[in-house]
Amino acid sequence: MNHSFALADDRPGLVALAELSARGIQVPSVQSLAVDQSPFARPTPAWTRHPAPGVVLTARSIDLGGGCFTNAYTLTADLDRARCRPVSSPAGFHLRHLVTGPAVAAVSGAFSFISDDPAYQPVEPCLDLAVRDRYTASLPTITKPTLLIHHGRPTVRTLAATGTLTIGGHPHTWTGSKEPQLPARPHHLTVFGAANCRIRYHDAPRTGFRRDVDPATNTTPRTPAALDCTVTHTPTGPRITALHPGGGADLFAGAYILRAHRPWPAHLAPGAPVHVTAIATLDTADIDSALSLGPSAADAANGRTAAWDHSLGASPFRPDARHARTLLTLDSRNLTLTVLDGAPLTHTFQGTTVQETAELCERAGHDPATAFHLDGGQTSKIAYRRGRGPADAVGSLHYLRWPRHEHEPFRWQGLDGRRLHSALQITTTEESR
Repeated sequence: MNHSFALADDRPGLVALAELSARGIQVPSVQSLAVDQSPFARPTPAWTRHPAPGVVLTARSIDLGGGCFTNAYTLTADLDRARCRPVSSPAGFHLRHLVTGPAVAAVSGAFSFISDDPAYQPVEPCLDLAVRDRYTASLPTITKPTLLIHHGRPTVRTLAATGTLTIGGHPHTWTGSKEPQLPARPHHLTVFGAANCRIRYHDAPRTGFRRDVDPATNTTPRTPAALDCTVTHTPTGPRITALHPGGGADLFAGAYILRAHRPWPAHLAPGAPVHVTAIATLDTADIDSALSLGPSAADAANGRTAAWDHSLGASPFRPDARHARTLLTLDSRNLTLTVLDGAPLTHTFQGTTVQETAELCERAGHDPATAFHLDGGQTSKIAYRRGRGPADAVGSLHYLRWPRHEHEPFRWQGLDGRRLHSALQITTTEESR
């Protein structure tokens, strides 16, 4: 190997080791973290920081028994002095990049599609409902709890996967494809999307495993009576861009798929505009933004997680599985976001089980039935403003960017973390600034 190339190639690793050392984390090499993350198994000292008036971030270590522990990072926003905004993007972003201007913090958001195959990704990676700036980007396939900015105020509601829309000005009702299906009715549609996918796993020599989806089977069910309409976002709004008589539409080809049954209305045609008018009982004109949430801590502890399992691959809600967790609770005054940290390649610091998570919610004074999972695991992270420098971050500091090809090294990316498709951004109000 060319020596000068080797030195240049190692420079990011040396910078990473220096950054980790400055945080008191001594690592022999970045490459070693691909098999051993024990340097991160360190109880955090307790501290409190104030990114902005009305926004508080605390840290503490929690003993889980049996020699195991987690570090809890809790961001609390007083909603009279700060605002929460769900943000999402098909292109993705790093969490710290959201902490700009009046934004003082950001937390990893809803569950999104994750695969290690860059060649086959969904057009819309958010799983189930996503509304961006009053624009319905994807529709739910099943009833789920949802964080909404409704009439300008955050609220959490369990939204049935039903609603209304128009196609070419013609009204339709719709139901999510994972809901119990009624007999075919005129002008009633069924919604499919990326949340219908099934993640599969393969052994991989360097990373341990590889996740992907089989394109050949990643389609809507085939049936002669069905007409599947792929809906894609265009510069002039959502439109039907492809028709699939008999089903078999690629789940990843558009924002979502609408299935009609014979007799097929003539207005279901390529180019027809689609406008979602209601989700459950809510008029979409009153929804500023929205993201489907994960199960409540109580539901996860009791195994009620079927709505999430297949599209997440190896379910993070298995009873004996320890994972880092991100949790959201909301009351009339405060939004509370908590990361229960962990690194998978350690013995004592792998995160929490779903039962431990529910118990920790209770100990913190939150009803586990009203504390909801956001995207956890190696996605769990809080970025926040700290002084005048770049945004800092807590949670998943062990995160590595996997090699894209055989000879590429692992890269430490603990501060930026995984590229996200959704997040919750905390912004100061004009009064508190």
